[in-house]
Amino acid sequence: SSIPLLASVVSILGGAVFGYELGIISGALLQLKAEFRLSCVQQEALVSSLLIGALLASIVGGCLIDYHGRRNSILLSNVLILAGSLVLLIGSYSALMVGRITVGFAMCISSMSCCIFVSEMVTPDRRGFLVTLYEAGITVGILTAYAMNYILSDSKRGWKWMFGLAIVPTLIQLVSIWFVPSSTKESLRHRHCFQTERDLTSTIENQEADDSEVSSSSESKKVQYNSMYLFQRKDNMRTRTVIGLGLVLFQQFTGQPNVLFYASTIFHAVGFQSSASAVLASVGLGLVKVIATLTSMVFSDRVGRRPLLISGCSVMALGLITIGLLSGHSLMNAKRPCNAEDFNVNRTDLPHLTVGNRSAFDTPFDESQRLLNNNAQDEDVVLDKVRQKPPNAPLASSPSVHGTVVNWIILVCMMAVVSAYSVGFGPMTWLLLTEIFPAAIRGRAFAFTNCFNWAANLLVTFTFLNFIDAIGLSGTFLLYGMSAVAAGVFFYFMLPETKGKTLGEIDKELCFNR
Repeated sequence: SSIPLLASVVSILGGAVFGYELGIISGALLQLKAEFRLSCVQQEALVSSLLIGALLASIVGGCLIDYHGRRNSILLSNVLILAGSLVLLIGSYSALMVGRITVGFAMCISSMSCCIFVSEMVTPDRRGFLVTLYEAGITVGILTAYAMNYILSDSKRGWKWMFGLAIVPTLIQLVSIWFVPSSTKESLRHRHCFQTERDLTSTIENQEADDSEVSSSSESKKVQYNSMYLFQRKDNMRTRTVIGLGLVLFQQFTGQPNVLFYASTIFHAVGFQSSASAVLASVGLGLVKVIATLTSMVFSDRVGRRPLLISGCSVMALGLITIGLLSGHSLMNAKRPCNAEDFNVNRTDLPHLTVGNRSAFDTPFDESQRLLNNNAQDEDVVLDKVRQKPPNAPLASSPSVHGTVVNWIILVCMMAVVSAYSVGFGPMTWLLLTEIFPAAIRGRAFAFTNCFNWAANLLVTFTFLNFIDAIGLSGTFLLYGMSAVAAGVFFYFMLPETKGKTLGEIDKELCFNR
Protein backbone atom coordinates (compact mmCIF):
# COMPACT_ATOMS: atom_id res chain seq x y z
CA SER A 1 0.00 0.00 0.00
CA SER A 2 1.10 3.55 -0.68
CA ILE A 3 -0.13 4.72 2.71
CA PRO A 4 2.52 2.89 4.82
CA LEU A 5 5.17 3.92 2.31
CA LEU A 6 4.26 7.60 2.48
CA ALA A 7 3.87 7.39 6.25
CA SER A 8 7.38 5.94 6.53
CA VAL A 9 8.76 8.73 4.31
CA VAL A 10 7.09 11.36 6.49
CA SER A 11 8.42 9.67 9.64
CA ILE A 12 12.04 9.31 8.60
CA LEU A 13 12.19 12.81 7.08
CA GLY A 14 10.75 14.29 10.28
CA GLY A 15 13.39 12.47 12.31
CA ALA A 16 16.15 13.48 9.91
CA VAL A 17 15.27 17.18 10.20
CA PHE A 18 15.09 16.85 13.99
CA GLY A 19 18.52 15.21 14.18
CA TYR A 20 20.05 17.61 11.66
CA GLU A 21 18.91 20.69 13.57
CA LEU A 22 20.27 19.24 16.81
CA GLY A 23 23.65 18.42 15.35
CA ILE A 24 24.39 21.27 12.96
CA ILE A 25 24.93 23.95 15.61
CA SER A 26 28.20 22.42 16.83
CA GLY A 27 29.91 23.07 13.51
CA ALA A 28 28.14 26.34 12.76
CA LEU A 29 29.10 27.73 16.17
CA LEU A 30 32.80 27.50 15.31
CA GLN A 31 32.29 30.01 12.50
CA LEU A 32 29.62 32.12 14.20
CA LYS A 33 31.73 32.83 17.30
CA ALA A 34 34.54 34.13 15.10
CA GLU A 35 32.36 36.11 12.68
CA PHE A 36 30.14 37.75 15.30
CA ARG A 37 32.75 37.75 18.13
CA LEU A 38 30.34 35.98 20.44
CA SER A 39 31.00 35.85 24.16
CA CYS A 40 30.55 32.63 26.10
CA VAL A 41 27.13 33.76 27.34
CA GLN A 42 26.01 34.65 23.80
CA GLN A 43 27.11 31.25 22.55
CA GLU A 44 25.24 29.52 25.35
CA ALA A 45 22.13 31.57 24.58
CA LEU A 46 22.33 30.80 20.86
CA VAL A 47 22.74 27.08 21.37
CA SER A 48 20.07 26.94 24.08
CA SER A 49 17.57 28.90 21.96
CA LEU A 50 16.55 25.69 20.18
CA LEU A 51 15.71 24.18 23.57
CA ILE A 52 13.63 27.25 24.48
CA GLY A 53 11.57 26.83 21.34
CA ALA A 54 11.12 23.12 22.00
CA LEU A 55 9.95 23.73 25.57
CA LEU A 56 7.39 26.27 24.35
CA ALA A 57 6.14 23.76 21.80
CA SER A 58 5.84 21.10 24.50
CA ILE A 59 3.55 23.41 26.46
CA VAL A 60 1.20 24.54 23.68
CA GLY A 61 1.75 21.87 21.05
CA GLY A 62 -0.64 19.32 22.54
CA CYS A 63 -3.68 21.54 22.12
CA LEU A 64 -2.55 22.39 18.60
CA ILE A 65 -2.30 18.71 17.66
CA ASP A 66 -5.65 17.77 19.24
CA TYR A 67 -7.58 20.79 17.95
CA HIS A 68 -6.21 21.01 14.41
CA GLY A 69 -5.07 17.45 13.74
CA ARG A 70 -1.79 15.63 13.30
CA ARG A 71 -1.39 16.23 9.59
CA ASN A 72 -2.04 19.98 9.83
CA SER A 73 0.44 20.21 12.70
CA ILE A 74 3.13 18.58 10.56
CA LEU A 75 2.35 21.01 7.75
CA LEU A 76 2.64 23.93 10.18
CA SER A 77 5.97 22.63 11.48
CA ASN A 78 7.27 22.40 7.92
CA VAL A 79 6.27 26.01 7.22
CA LEU A 80 7.88 27.18 10.48
CA ILE A 81 11.13 25.32 9.77
CA LEU A 82 11.30 26.88 6.32
CA ALA A 83 10.60 30.34 7.78
CA GLY A 84 13.07 29.85 10.63
CA SER A 85 15.78 28.65 8.23
CA LEU A 86 15.33 31.75 6.09
CA VAL A 87 15.51 34.01 9.16
CA LEU A 88 18.77 32.33 10.14
CA LEU A 89 20.30 33.45 6.84
CA ILE A 90 19.76 37.16 7.56
CA GLY A 91 23.14 37.40 9.24
CA SER A 92 22.60 39.13 12.59
CA TYR A 93 22.75 37.76 16.13
CA SER A 94 19.15 38.66 16.91
CA ALA A 95 18.02 36.94 13.69
CA LEU A 96 19.98 33.84 14.68
CA MET A 97 18.21 33.76 18.05
CA VAL A 98 14.75 34.22 16.54
CA GLY A 99 15.45 31.68 13.82
CA ARG A 100 16.70 28.99 16.22
CA ILE A 101 13.75 29.49 18.59
CA THR A 102 11.37 29.17 15.62
CA VAL A 103 13.10 26.03 14.36
CA GLY A 104 13.13 24.53 17.87
CA PHE A 105 9.39 25.16 18.25
CA ALA A 106 8.71 23.63 14.83
CA MET A 107 10.82 20.51 15.22
CA CYS A 108 9.25 19.72 18.61
CA ILE A 109 5.75 20.02 17.10
CA SER A 110 6.93 17.84 14.21
CA SER A 111 8.38 15.16 16.50
CA MET A 112 5.14 14.79 18.46
CA SER A 113 2.88 15.00 15.40
CA CYS A 114 4.88 12.54 13.29
CA CYS A 115 4.93 9.82 15.94
CA ILE A 116 1.20 10.12 16.68
CA PHE A 117 0.28 10.50 13.00
CA VAL A 118 2.18 7.42 11.89
CA SER A 119 0.92 5.29 14.79
CA GLU A 120 -2.67 6.07 13.74
CA MET A 121 -2.08 5.59 10.03
CA VAL A 122 -0.72 2.03 9.95
CA THR A 123 -1.83 -1.45 10.96
CA PRO A 124 -0.79 -2.85 14.39
CA ASP A 125 1.72 -5.28 12.86
CA ARG A 126 3.63 -2.38 11.25
CA ARG A 127 3.18 0.30 13.89
CA GLY A 128 6.31 -0.51 15.89
CA PHE A 129 8.55 -0.54 12.83
CA LEU A 130 7.25 2.69 11.31
CA VAL A 131 7.17 4.72 14.54
CA THR A 132 10.71 3.65 15.49
CA LEU A 133 11.72 4.66 11.97
CA TYR A 134 11.55 8.21 13.33
CA GLU A 135 14.35 7.41 15.78
CA ALA A 136 16.45 6.02 12.92
CA GLY A 137 15.83 9.26 11.04
CA ILE A 138 17.18 11.25 13.98
CA THR A 139 20.40 9.24 13.96
CA VAL A 140 20.81 9.72 10.21
CA GLY A 141 20.12 13.45 10.60
CA ILE A 142 22.79 13.88 13.26
CA LEU A 143 25.39 11.99 11.24
CA THR A 144 24.49 14.09 8.18
CA ALA A 145 24.84 17.28 10.22
CA TYR A 146 28.36 16.45 11.31
CA ALA A 147 29.31 15.43 7.80
CA MET A 148 28.17 18.90 6.66
CA ASN A 149 30.14 20.43 9.52
CA TYR A 150 33.33 18.85 8.10
CA ILE A 151 32.59 19.64 4.47
CA LEU A 152 31.71 23.29 5.08
CA SER A 153 34.08 24.02 7.95
CA ASP A 154 36.58 25.85 5.70
CA SER A 155 33.98 27.58 3.53
CA LYS A 156 33.49 31.32 3.87
CA ARG A 157 30.22 31.87 5.74
CA GLY A 158 29.67 28.13 5.56
CA TRP A 159 27.28 28.39 8.51
CA LYS A 160 24.62 29.77 6.15
CA TRP A 161 24.81 26.60 4.07
CA MET A 162 24.73 24.50 7.22
CA PHE A 163 21.48 26.07 8.39
CA GLY A 164 20.02 26.39 4.89
CA LEU A 165 20.40 22.73 3.92
CA ALA A 166 17.64 21.81 6.40
CA ILE A 167 15.24 23.24 3.82
CA VAL A 168 15.78 20.26 1.48
CA PRO A 169 14.35 17.42 3.63
CA THR A 170 11.67 19.79 4.95
CA LEU A 171 10.42 20.49 1.43
CA ILE A 172 10.38 16.78 0.61
CA GLN A 173 8.36 16.09 3.76
CA LEU A 174 6.01 18.95 2.92
CA VAL A 175 5.30 17.42 -0.49
CA SER A 176 4.94 13.89 0.92
CA ILE A 177 2.42 14.86 3.59
CA TRP A 178 0.01 16.24 0.97
CA PHE A 179 -0.55 12.73 -0.40
CA VAL A 180 -1.25 11.12 2.98
CA PRO A 181 -4.86 10.87 4.27
CA SER A 182 -5.74 13.52 6.83
CA SER A 183 -7.86 11.26 9.04
CA THR A 184 -7.51 7.88 10.68
CA LYS A 185 -10.83 6.76 9.28
CA GLU A 186 -9.70 7.49 5.72
CA SER A 187 -6.51 5.52 6.32
CA LEU A 188 -8.62 2.59 7.52
CA ARG A 189 -10.51 2.60 4.22
CA HIS A 190 -7.19 2.56 2.35
CA ARG A 191 -5.99 -0.34 4.50
CA HIS A 192 -9.19 -2.24 3.72
CA CYS A 193 -8.50 -2.02 0.00
CA PHE A 194 -5.04 -3.55 0.27
CA GLN A 195 -5.82 -6.51 2.52
CA THR A 196 -5.26 -10.04 1.37
CA GLU A 197 -7.86 -12.75 1.84
CA ARG A 198 -5.57 -14.55 4.26
CA ASP A 199 -5.72 -11.87 6.94
CA LEU A 200 -9.09 -10.34 6.04
CA THR A 201 -11.07 -11.98 8.83
CA SER A 202 -8.67 -11.14 11.65
CA THR A 203 -8.09 -7.62 10.41
CA ILE A 204 -11.80 -6.75 10.16
CA GLU A 205 -12.14 -7.25 13.92
CA ASN A 206 -9.13 -5.05 14.58
CA GLN A 207 -10.38 -2.33 12.27
CA GLU A 208 -13.82 -2.39 13.82
CA ALA A 209 -12.09 -1.61 17.11
CA ASP A 210 -10.18 1.21 15.45
CA ASP A 211 -13.36 2.47 13.78
CA SER A 212 -15.14 2.51 17.11
CA GLU A 213 -12.23 4.47 18.54
CA VAL A 214 -12.40 7.01 15.73
CA SER A 215 -16.19 7.33 15.81
CA SER A 216 -16.19 7.76 19.57
CA SER A 217 -13.32 10.22 19.57
CA SER A 218 -15.55 13.14 18.61
CA GLU A 219 -17.86 12.33 21.49
CA SER A 220 -15.02 11.75 23.92
CA LYS A 221 -13.48 15.08 23.02
CA LYS A 222 -16.60 16.84 24.36
CA VAL A 223 -16.25 15.08 27.70
CA GLN A 224 -12.49 14.62 27.97
CA TYR A 225 -11.15 17.78 26.37
CA ASN A 226 -9.94 19.17 29.68
CA SER A 227 -6.25 18.46 30.21
CA MET A 228 -6.94 17.68 33.87
CA TYR A 229 -8.39 14.42 32.55
CA LEU A 230 -4.79 13.15 32.52
CA PHE A 231 -4.75 13.17 36.34
CA GLN A 232 -8.16 11.62 36.97
CA ARG A 233 -8.87 8.05 38.00
CA LYS A 234 -11.51 7.73 35.28
CA ASP A 235 -10.43 5.32 32.51
CA ASN A 236 -7.27 4.67 34.55
CA MET A 237 -5.78 7.91 33.19
CA ARG A 238 -3.70 8.57 36.29
CA THR A 239 -1.86 5.27 35.85
CA ARG A 240 -1.32 5.95 32.14
CA THR A 241 0.16 9.35 32.96
CA VAL A 242 2.47 7.78 35.55
CA ILE A 243 3.64 5.26 32.93
CA GLY A 244 4.27 8.07 30.43
CA LEU A 245 6.23 10.13 32.95
CA GLY A 246 8.19 7.03 33.98
CA LEU A 247 9.21 6.46 30.38
CA VAL A 248 10.58 9.96 29.80
CA LEU A 249 12.08 10.55 33.26
CA PHE A 250 13.86 7.21 33.62
CA GLN A 251 15.41 7.51 30.16
CA GLN A 252 17.00 10.77 31.29
CA PHE A 253 17.88 9.81 34.88
CA THR A 254 19.93 6.86 33.64
CA GLY A 255 22.37 9.50 32.39
CA GLN A 256 22.20 8.69 28.70
CA PRO A 257 22.75 12.30 27.53
CA ASN A 258 25.95 12.47 29.56
CA VAL A 259 27.20 9.09 28.33
CA LEU A 260 26.89 10.47 24.80
CA PHE A 261 27.78 14.15 25.14
CA TYR A 262 30.71 13.62 27.51
CA ALA A 263 31.97 10.45 25.85
CA SER A 264 35.43 11.74 24.96
CA THR A 265 35.81 13.53 28.29
CA ILE A 266 34.94 10.32 30.11
CA PHE A 267 37.34 8.31 27.95
CA HIS A 268 40.11 10.82 28.71
CA ALA A 269 39.35 10.58 32.42
CA VAL A 270 39.55 6.79 32.55
CA GLY A 271 42.78 6.50 30.58
CA PHE A 272 42.32 7.12 26.84
CA GLN A 273 44.79 9.98 26.96
CA SER A 274 45.39 10.69 23.28
CA SER A 275 42.85 12.71 21.33
CA ALA A 276 42.80 10.17 18.51
CA SER A 277 41.96 7.24 20.76
CA ALA A 278 39.19 9.12 22.57
CA VAL A 279 37.66 10.31 19.30
CA LEU A 280 37.87 6.84 17.78
CA ALA A 281 36.18 5.33 20.83
CA SER A 282 33.40 7.93 20.59
CA VAL A 283 32.87 7.33 16.89
CA GLY A 284 32.55 3.65 17.73
CA LEU A 285 29.71 4.55 20.10
CA GLY A 286 27.97 6.37 17.27
CA LEU A 287 28.21 3.42 14.90
CA VAL A 288 26.96 1.06 17.59
CA LYS A 289 24.00 3.37 18.19
CA VAL A 290 22.99 3.31 14.52
CA ILE A 291 23.17 -0.50 14.37
CA ALA A 292 21.24 -0.91 17.63
CA THR A 293 18.49 1.47 16.47
CA LEU A 294 18.04 -0.48 13.23
CA THR A 295 17.90 -3.71 15.25
CA SER A 296 15.20 -2.26 17.48
CA MET A 297 13.13 -1.34 14.44
CA VAL A 298 13.12 -4.94 13.27
CA PHE A 299 12.28 -6.54 16.62
CA SER A 300 9.78 -4.03 18.08
CA ASP A 301 6.85 -5.79 16.39
CA ARG A 302 8.25 -9.31 16.82
CA VAL A 303 9.58 -9.37 20.38
CA GLY A 304 7.41 -6.62 21.83
CA ARG A 305 7.89 -3.29 23.58
CA ARG A 306 7.94 -4.59 27.16
CA PRO A 307 10.75 -7.20 26.72
CA LEU A 308 12.93 -4.72 24.80
CA LEU A 309 12.54 -2.06 27.48
CA ILE A 310 13.13 -4.34 30.47
CA SER A 311 16.10 -6.11 28.88
CA GLY A 312 17.51 -2.75 27.78
CA CYS A 313 17.28 -1.43 31.36
CA SER A 314 19.01 -4.57 32.66
CA VAL A 315 21.94 -4.26 30.25
CA MET A 316 22.22 -0.54 30.95
CA ALA A 317 22.28 -1.16 34.71
CA LEU A 318 25.02 -3.78 34.38
CA GLY A 319 27.13 -1.57 32.10
CA LEU A 320 26.72 1.62 34.16
CA ILE A 321 27.50 -0.09 37.47
CA THR A 322 30.57 -1.77 35.95
CA ILE A 323 31.83 1.59 34.66
CA GLY A 324 31.24 3.09 38.08
CA LEU A 325 33.22 0.37 39.84
CA LEU A 326 36.13 0.46 37.36
CA SER A 327 36.42 4.26 37.18
CA GLY A 328 36.96 4.70 40.89
CA HIS A 329 40.58 5.86 40.47
CA SER A 330 40.03 8.07 37.44
CA LEU A 331 40.57 11.82 37.38
CA MET A 332 37.80 13.94 35.93
CA ASN A 333 38.59 17.48 34.81
CA ALA A 334 35.50 19.44 35.79
CA LYS A 335 36.84 22.90 35.08
CA ARG A 336 34.13 25.17 33.74
CA PRO A 337 35.09 26.28 30.22
CA CYS A 338 33.29 29.60 30.69
CA ASN A 339 35.80 30.36 33.42
CA ALA A 340 38.72 29.45 31.19
CA GLU A 341 40.79 32.13 29.53
CA ASP A 342 40.34 30.72 26.06
CA PHE A 343 37.30 29.44 24.27
CA ASN A 344 38.88 27.12 21.78
CA VAL A 345 37.11 24.26 20.10
CA ASN A 346 39.40 22.05 18.09
CA ARG A 347 38.12 20.69 14.79
CA THR A 348 39.54 17.29 15.63
CA ASP A 349 36.92 17.02 18.38
CA LEU A 350 34.03 17.00 15.91
CA PRO A 351 33.85 13.29 15.02
CA HIS A 352 32.89 12.22 18.53
CA LEU A 353 29.87 14.50 18.38
CA THR A 354 28.15 12.17 15.96
CA VAL A 355 26.93 10.10 18.88
CA GLY A 356 24.69 12.86 20.21
CA ASN A 357 20.95 12.00 19.96
CA ARG A 358 17.06 13.21 20.79
CA SER A 359 15.51 10.17 21.22
CA ALA A 360 15.57 10.50 20.94
CA PHE A 361 13.50 11.66 20.82
CA ASP A 362 16.88 9.01 21.93
CA THR A 363 16.43 10.46 22.47
CA PRO A 364 15.74 11.24 20.62
CA PHE A 365 16.31 11.79 22.35
CA ASP A 366 18.04 17.41 23.16
CA GLU A 367 19.69 20.75 22.77
CA SER A 368 22.51 20.55 25.26
CA GLN A 369 24.99 21.23 22.49
CA ARG A 370 26.62 23.92 24.60
CA LEU A 371 27.98 21.12 26.71
CA LEU A 372 29.38 19.48 23.60
CA ASN A 373 31.57 22.52 23.20
CA ASN A 374 32.34 22.45 26.93
CA ASN A 375 33.40 18.85 26.38
CA ALA A 376 35.77 19.83 23.60
CA GLN A 377 37.35 22.48 25.77
CA ASP A 378 37.83 20.06 28.64
CA GLU A 379 39.75 17.85 26.23
CA ASP A 380 41.96 20.77 25.18
CA VAL A 381 42.84 21.39 28.83
CA VAL A 382 43.79 17.73 29.25
CA LEU A 383 45.90 17.75 26.10
CA ASP A 384 47.62 21.00 27.10
CA LYS A 385 48.67 19.39 30.37
CA VAL A 386 50.06 16.40 28.49
CA ARG A 387 52.03 18.68 26.14
CA GLN A 388 53.51 20.60 29.07
CA LYS A 389 55.16 17.51 30.54
CA PRO A 390 58.96 17.44 30.30
CA PRO A 391 60.46 15.05 27.73
CA ASN A 392 61.75 12.69 30.40
CA ALA A 393 58.36 12.38 32.08
CA PRO A 394 56.57 9.06 31.72
CA LEU A 395 53.94 9.16 28.99
CA ALA A 396 50.32 8.93 30.16
CA SER A 397 49.45 7.25 26.90
CA SER A 398 51.60 4.24 27.87
CA PRO A 399 49.47 2.67 30.59
CA SER A 400 50.14 -0.61 32.30
CA VAL A 401 48.67 -3.81 30.98
CA HIS A 402 46.14 -3.76 33.81
CA GLY A 403 45.15 -0.19 32.95
CA THR A 404 44.75 -1.08 29.29
CA VAL A 405 42.46 -3.99 30.11
CA VAL A 406 40.34 -1.77 32.35
CA ASN A 407 40.09 0.88 29.61
CA TRP A 408 38.86 -1.67 27.09
CA ILE A 409 36.33 -3.07 29.55
CA ILE A 410 34.97 0.45 30.10
CA LEU A 411 34.77 0.99 26.34
CA VAL A 412 32.81 -2.25 25.89
CA CYS A 413 30.50 -1.27 28.76
CA MET A 414 29.90 2.16 27.22
CA MET A 415 28.98 0.51 23.92
CA ALA A 416 26.68 -1.90 25.75
CA VAL A 417 24.94 1.01 27.50
CA VAL A 418 24.46 2.92 24.24
CA SER A 419 23.22 -0.22 22.46
CA ALA A 420 20.78 -1.06 25.24
CA TYR A 421 19.42 2.49 25.23
CA SER A 422 19.02 2.47 21.45
CA VAL A 423 17.15 -0.84 21.56
CA GLY A 424 15.00 0.03 24.58
CA PHE A 425 14.48 3.57 25.80
CA GLY A 426 15.40 5.37 22.57
CA PRO A 427 12.62 4.14 20.25
CA MET A 428 10.24 2.39 22.68
CA THR A 429 9.51 5.51 24.74
CA TRP A 430 8.04 7.43 21.83
CA LEU A 431 6.27 4.38 20.42
CA LEU A 432 4.53 3.65 23.73
CA LEU A 433 3.55 7.29 24.25
CA THR A 434 1.57 7.13 21.00
CA GLU A 435 -0.20 3.95 22.16
CA ILE A 436 -1.18 4.29 25.83
CA PHE A 437 -3.35 7.43 25.68
CA PRO A 438 -6.86 7.83 24.21
CA ALA A 439 -7.13 9.50 20.80
CA ALA A 440 -9.06 12.51 22.13
CA ILE A 441 -6.23 13.63 24.40
CA ARG A 442 -3.24 11.90 22.81
CA GLY A 443 -1.67 15.10 21.52
CA ARG A 444 -1.79 16.90 24.87
CA ALA A 445 -0.67 13.81 26.77
CA PHE A 446 2.32 13.41 24.45
CA ALA A 447 3.16 17.12 24.81
CA PHE A 448 2.83 16.98 28.61
CA THR A 449 5.25 14.08 28.96
CA ASN A 450 7.57 15.55 26.32
CA CYS A 451 7.81 18.75 28.35
CA PHE A 452 9.10 16.72 31.31
CA ASN A 453 11.49 14.95 28.95
CA TRP A 454 13.13 18.19 27.81
CA ALA A 455 13.24 19.59 31.35
CA ALA A 456 14.75 16.39 32.79
CA ASN A 457 17.28 16.22 29.97
CA LEU A 458 18.35 19.77 30.71
CA LEU A 459 18.59 19.06 34.44
CA VAL A 460 20.63 15.86 34.06
CA THR A 461 23.06 17.30 31.53
CA PHE A 462 23.64 20.60 33.29
CA THR A 463 24.25 18.96 36.67
CA PHE A 464 26.73 16.36 35.41
CA LEU A 465 29.86 18.29 36.36
CA ASN A 466 28.33 19.23 39.72
CA PHE A 467 27.73 15.55 40.44
CA ILE A 468 31.34 14.82 39.47
CA ASP A 469 32.49 17.48 41.95
CA ALA A 470 30.28 16.07 44.69
CA ILE A 471 30.50 12.27 44.40
CA GLY A 472 33.08 11.66 41.68
CA LEU A 473 32.82 9.94 38.31
CA SER A 474 32.46 6.52 39.92
CA GLY A 475 29.62 7.60 42.21
CA THR A 476 27.82 9.31 39.35
CA PHE A 477 27.79 6.20 37.18
CA LEU A 478 26.75 4.04 40.11
CA LEU A 479 23.82 6.42 40.65
CA TYR A 480 22.87 6.12 36.99
CA GLY A 481 23.10 2.34 37.30
CA MET A 482 20.73 2.32 40.27
CA SER A 483 18.30 4.44 38.25
CA ALA A 484 18.39 1.82 35.48
CA VAL A 485 17.61 -0.91 38.03
CA ALA A 486 14.67 1.12 39.33
CA ALA A 487 13.47 1.65 35.76
CA GLY A 488 13.52 -2.09 35.05
CA VAL A 489 11.49 -2.81 38.19
CA PHE A 490 9.03 -0.01 37.34
CA PHE A 491 8.38 -1.33 33.82
CA TYR A 492 8.10 -4.93 35.03
CA PHE A 493 5.20 -4.06 37.33
CA MET A 494 3.58 -1.14 35.49
CA LEU A 495 3.99 -1.54 31.74
CA PRO A 496 1.53 -3.63 29.68
CA GLU A 497 2.46 -5.21 26.35
CA THR A 498 1.00 -3.41 23.32
CA LYS A 499 2.53 -5.49 20.52
CA GLY A 500 0.09 -6.50 17.77
CA LYS A 501 -2.90 -4.68 19.30
CA THR A 502 -4.95 -1.92 17.74
CA LEU A 503 -5.03 1.43 19.48
CA GLY A 504 -8.65 0.76 20.40
CA GLU A 505 -7.77 -2.58 22.02
CA ILE A 506 -4.90 -1.00 23.97
CA ASP A 507 -7.22 1.75 25.20
CA LYS A 508 -9.84 -0.75 26.39
CA GLU A 509 -7.23 -2.92 28.12
CA LEU A 510 -5.69 0.03 29.96
CA CYS A 511 -9.12 1.26 31.08
CA PHE A 512 -9.60 -1.88 33.16
CA ASN A 513 -5.97 -2.74 33.96
CA ARG A 514 -5.49 -0.99 37.27
